[in-house]
Amino acid sequence: MTISRPTLYGSRHAISAGHYLAASAGFAILEAGGNAIDAGCAAGIALGVLLPDLVNVAGVAPIMIRLADGTIETIAGLGHWPMAMPADAFLASGKIPNDVRRTVVPAAPDAWIQALERHGTMRFADIAAAAIKCAGEGFAVTPLLTQTITANRAGYARWPSNAAIFLPGGRIPQPGEKFVQSDLARTLQYMADQDRAAPDRAAGLRAAHDAFYRGDIAHQIVAFQQKEGGYLSLSDLANFRSRIEPAVIRRWRGHQVAACGPWCQGPSLIQALLLVEQVGIDGLAHNSALYLHRIAEAINLAMADRERFFGDPAFIDVPINHLLSPDTIRARAGLIRDGQAFGKMPSPGEAPSPTTAEMPTIEADTSYVCTVDRWGNAFSATPSDGSWNSPVVPGLGIVPSARGAQSRPDPSHPAGVAPGKRPRLTPNPAMVISDDGRVMPFGTPGGDVQIQAMLQVMLNVLHFGMELQDAIEAPRIASYSFPSSFAPFDYFPGRLAVESRIAPDVRAELASYGHSIADWPEMTWLAGCIEAIRTDPAKGLLAAGADPRRPAYAITS
Repeated sequence: MTISRPTLYGSRHAISAGHYLAASAGFAILEAGGNAIDAGCAAGIALGVLLPDLVNVAGVAPIMIRLADGTIETIAGLGHWPMAMPADAFLASGKIPNDVRRTVVPAAPDAWIQALERHGTMRFADIAAAAIKCAGEGFAVTPLLTQTITANRAGYARWPSNAAIFLPGGRIPQPGEKFVQSDLARTLQYMADQDRAAPDRAAGLRAAHDAFYRGDIAHQIVAFQQKEGGYLSLSDLANFRSRIEPAVIRRWRGHQVAACGPWCQGPSLIQALLLVEQVGIDGLAHNSALYLHRIAEAINLAMADRERFFGDPAFIDVPINHLLSPDTIRARAGLIRDGQAFGKMPSPGEAPSPTTAEMPTIEADTSYVCTVDRWGNAFSATPSDGSWNSPVVPGLGIVPSARGAQSRPDPSHPAGVAPGKRPRLTPNPAMVISDDGRVMPFGTPGGDVQIQAMLQVMLNVLHFGMELQDAIEAPRIASYSFPSSFAPFDYFPGRLAVESRIAPDVRAELASYGHSIADWPEMTWLAGCIEAIRTDPAKGLLAAGADPRRPAYAITS
């Protein structure tokens, strides 16, 4: 396999992010004396500007933080359904509509500010400065941005406020052209100005938060949402704070693997890893047919349990301890048969009707950033929310979180809609903390492919001993043999997508097992975009890598 980039090494600090200018923004904060939380928030806010098709400043931003003393916490960064929304709003149609009715409370601004309040050192205006500059002065369009706008042109054209940004002059921006978001720059600048006017840092963070959730921005959001038939209210915004929740942590081979809770798909990563360990991969060649088969079937089992059990734990009892118990893992792994694919979503739960489309509906959203600072703090975040399936608020340049697309129309489903309930999120930042002191924050965009890409890269590093960048660039597979997390919840029994760098004879053998092979190109953004940092205290170095499948880059010092 040809590796396109080297693993980057530094001795002080490192950052890896889904856009090179976001990595630069966070690195500048680290060089200025900020810590990993400061830098991660700067890069995360910048991603909402630099990847406006994939991340929204007013979207979601789940965060995991590990402090130098070993304390781990997660900030959900996920908003809930408006309190005025009828629980049966979508039951009759069975669909989550592409408009303001899918809006949940915007959580990203609160998540970044909470992280700064709890563990940062710098003011909001300093953290947001790079994002404001990129929004106001512009940046170069990437091929992926052009591709996303092209694929979703009808959605962008549906609302004049979206078209003005994403289809300027009625045309699709081309790679290398300058992309400017003047309204978004003014929105962020207004929050920064409120911070600067406050007497100290703590008051400034509160002022920036209030500017969005209680001040002029909030009033403009709600007035537009209600004009368009949405349910979001001023009280939804004013009363919102992201939940601070414990990570789900399990031991594996001398490592602690930390994931976010079942309000997202994070625990499925741990479950799939434990299933793989139970069924066994020792002695199997990397990306051999049997290895990939066992990986895919472990993922299918974990995703079946996600479909059956996962949802907002503030509303439903998610049996995480049972699902991750040795007895359950042993029993579930016993269902895997070498040479014989499940061919459909395995038990529990009845399989939905198959979808006839060639590939699932892909909602182009999500990016990722991780940072580690010189003091040993680590930061991992997966900001998200697209911009074509709900209208931009005129004058603000933001789309209040349309993440309601990941709730089910039926309130009786574990991830079903309900007033005050959070959708079940796909973004799920993670970390591995090794007994030898190494720490590895990592994550990816990619919807239902996220935990699949994360599992494969984690095994590439920790099982096969690959260099970090080699592990990221290695070819990957992804199963679609379970209902998608995105409306209309496509389901493709037995579907296994495979990057074409995986040998033809391996693909043929997987097909002989009963997997329905979908050939991907050699490297595709559909396979995720892993960014990762791994510290090595014994050597006094940090390794950083970033996935060339998207415009992601790492920087170290």
